[in-house]
Amino acid sequence: MTDLHAPATAADRVDVLGIQVSVTNLEDTVGVFERWIDNGERQLVCVTDMNALLHARADQQLKTVYNTAGLVVPDGMPLVWAGKKAGFEQMGRVAGPDLLERIMAEAADRGWTQYFYGGAEGVADELRMTFQDKHPALKVVGVECPPYRALTLQEDAETVERMNSAHPDIIWVGLGAPKQERWMAEHRERLNAAILIGVGAAFDFHTGRLDRAPEWMQKAGLEWSYRLYKEPRRLWKRYLIGIPRFAFGVLRRPPRAV
Repeated sequence: MTDLHAPATAADRVDVLGIQVSVTNLEDTVGVFERWIDNGERQLVCVTDMNALLHARADQQLKTVYNTAGLVVPDGMPLVWAGKKAGFEQMGRVAGPDLLERIMAEAADRGWTQYFYGGAEGVADELRMTFQDKHPALKVVGVECPPYRALTLQEDAETVERMNSAHPDIIWVGLGAPKQERWMAEHRERLNAAILIGVGAAFDFHTGRLDRAPEWMQKAGLEWSYRLYKEPRRLWKRYLIGIPRFAFGVLRRPPRAV
């Protein structure tokens, strides 16, 4: 039986609408990464907010990706609250931009190698320069901004070859959910990196293309309202329909320890 008060491990989960969200926080997640890299494991990580969870809930194939991932970290206060409601007081938010920044500092100290894959043309290289300016010892062994279209089989094979030849410990995938989760699942067995992790818009936050809500809004679970204010035409459906759907679903099916 899961110990609700023990430190989080990669195995501890809480069922939120059928998606098994990892019981973790930022520091525990860094610790799990360290163990995986030290042990030479090959894991997939989903950084999951309410919107991504609803996508996964509605798609059996995507749901399987989430529920077999090494970690499904709670990027969004509603998922943290769901975990606490299930009795996991140690749950904390693991936002993609925060995790990316925290791991870059750790990687510079420990020598972990990074590969950035995703974003618009030039974003991944700008991200590399941003973090190497902050952490001169950081080793970024590859950057790549793929086209928006589907890659040909040859292009895909060449991408895998470039990544494996670069020997990264972590591949950061910024293709947006759920595209990045599907890509990671399709490539997990072909890539040698210890960790594949999808971080959505984190590339754009750290290169200044998007700005984040004030910290008090993040802690209060109101970051969605700030993003809606910034991009109403693109995000109104996600939040104005998604939030009631999530809330009603949780009322009907309360979160529980797995």
